[in-house]
Amino acid sequence: MELTDWIVILAVTLMAIAFFCARTPANWSRENRARRLAGARMLVQAACSLWAALLIVAHGLFALNGLAGLHPAPLEALTCVAILIVCGCYWSIRGGKLLKPRRLFTAY
Repeated sequence: MELTDWIVILAVTLMAIAFFCARTPANWSRENRARRLAGARMLVQAACSLWAALLIVAHGLFALNGLAGLHPAPLEALTCVAILIVCGCYWSIRGGKLLKPRRLFTAY
């Protein structure tokens, strides 16, 4: 895939996140809106992180000429990919928790 295709995929993903996370009722408090905005920001970070990891795998490891003509060592590339995936998963979990409505009464 060309780099343009990768950028289009990222743009579509970010627009989907913005569309689904930007809807807030008018009667919500500032705290709830801030939580929703922070959750959306974390989901955007997760999407960018996972996109970068996939781009490194596709163009850094499996491409013939590498990323911009550079040939990173496979161990370095896989370490970078693993770190990006872990960060993306963490941000996705935290962002999902922030997007859920707060509970009024807890069980404990």
